[in-house]
Amino acid sequence: MKIKGYKSKLIRQRILHLFTFYFSLFTFLLLSHSLSIGAEISGHEVRFHENDIFVTASLSLDNKYLQELNNGITKEFRFYVDIFRVWKIWPDEFILSRSFVRRLMCDPVKKEYIATSNDGTTLVEKRFKSFESMTKWALTINDLKLANLRELEPGVYFVRVTAESKIRKLPPVIGYFMIFSPETEFKLVKDSFTFSAGSPK
Repeated sequence: MKIKGYKSKLIRQRILHLFTFYFSLFTFLLLSHSLSIGAEISGHEVRFHENDIFVTASLSLDNKYLQELNNGITKEFRFYVDIFRVWKIWPDEFILSRSFVRRLMCDPVKKEYIATSNDGTTLVEKRFKSFESMTKWALTINDLKLANLRELEPGVYFVRVTAESKIRKLPPVIGYFMIFSPETEFKLVKDSFTFSAGSPK
């Protein structure tokens, strides 16, 4: 009986050690990967033409992230361009949104560079001659027509641009602990200046 009890205790200890090891490994990999990824939203510009609101912004990635892309790791980015109304007492009010999913695929052997853009209605696929031209197109929101000033209620507004990258699929053992982790590699938010809109009725 003492031998059986000893074996059961030993098995429990081994299971606990394995769990601790894999959880520590996962945490280390997740934190080191998150800290090593550098990204920012740059060139966030809002302009007005004939009462229409146009937005331009781009996502800048660090060299390590770009190298992963260039080595053939497929990446998917989600962009959200939202208009919020400012209230003095209440939280900012969400008004409307445009969103895009950009997917980048590289074949370093064949030198093929493919990117797609999906706004929920239209899917666009483009092939590029260089890695630089692909990333420039896929990571840029260029002069997006968002709304018309006259269609908004009188008030003060701002434009928020959000960019996020989903975490790629992890190995099965590490993936077991995904319940403890976020679903994105990064999520960036940048707000514009505030502006007045809307015509009194």
